[in-house]
Amino acid sequence: MIRVIPASLTLAFLVTACTVQPPRVVEPDSGISTQAGQFEFALPSGDYRCEQGIRLALQREMRDKVNHRLQLDWNGRHYQLERDPSYSGLPRFEDAASGLVWIDLPWKGLLLDGRTQAPLANECRAA
Repeated sequence: MIRVIPASLTLAFLVTACTVQPPRVVEPDSGISTQAGQFEFALPSGDYRCEQGIRLALQREMRDKVNHRLQLDWNGRHYQLERDPSYSGLPRFEDAASGLVWIDLPWKGLLLDGRTQAPLANECRAA
């Protein structure tokens, strides 16, 4: 048996079908963003544990959703590291007085002697 659908119902169905938009796919927040060619990673403040049993503490200071300064406690001393734009875009913080450099990666942090570029603490991860 063949059913005939009234033209007005068919037209209403087609108009409705054309106006319904497909669901929007939302990507999960990766915690990574860029601003002015510099990456910004959503990383925590707090205690960090590094290779060779090295421990340090970081306090991140945010301004307009950008980590612009770090307070670093390491080897019994306190340092203030300022954000220094890098060519790679990776978050790089430096204390000019001590020469310490901290580099953030999404999966770890790295503390360097800025004068010799020698690693002081590697594979640092939030505890």
